[in-house]
Amino acid sequence: MRKIGIKIWKAKDSNGKDYDESLLSVFNVLMLSKKPEEIPKGLDNFRLMSRIAKAFDKAENTKILELEEADYSFLKKTIESDIPSIWGTNNNILEAVTAFLEAKPEE
Repeated sequence: MRKIGIKIWKAKDSNGKDYDESLLSVFNVLMLSKKPEEIPKGLDNFRLMSRIAKAFDKAENTKILELEEADYSFLKKTIESDIPSIWGTNNNILEAVTAFLEAKPEE
């Protein structure tokens, strides 16, 4: 199990309106931007996505993302392969992703 604190920051949309962003929104954008043929399929992945969705929903309230090792590994691989390099210029995203990658397993 890994626990990652969820920091929320303000961002602006194309109309200049403020909205909240967090590590959860970063993952949502990464997942939604995948091509359909790149999205994992099958019953095991169906269950994995269900666990991740439940963990995200819980983290919205608790501000702590709790992930089983398999779920953490899946999201880590997603970051490693899919995160746009330009996002590294946003300090909030950089800090949130770094905190995620540095999360240690609980003993």
